Amino acid sequence: MSLLAALAGRRLSWGSAVLGGGLLIAVSFFSIASGVGALGADGKPAFVLLKVTGRYALLGFLAYVMIARLRLPPLGLIAGASSFAVAALVELINNRRN
Repeated sequence: MSLLAALAGRRLSWGSAVLGGGLLIAVSFFSIASGVGALGADGKPAFVLLKVTGRYALLGFLAYVMIARLRLPPLGLIAGASSFAVAALVELINNRRN
């Protein structure tokens, strides 16, 4: 998908933006997964809330760096972040047919 975005946008930054969006969604997934795991392990709720808030602040900082400092196209980041959902939908449709 990154290669297609780079070819369609005729710039390497579009492909990099799709990869960056994938990175953002991966960080978000691991943040949510570790937060839920910490709550399930009888962690202190205040500390878990602080950790989750810190991870989302990191996620916002990463998005800021990618858009403002690296000048990656925001639409490419959205495409990269939604690529996992699209892949899951395609897999669901393929499994329903079989």
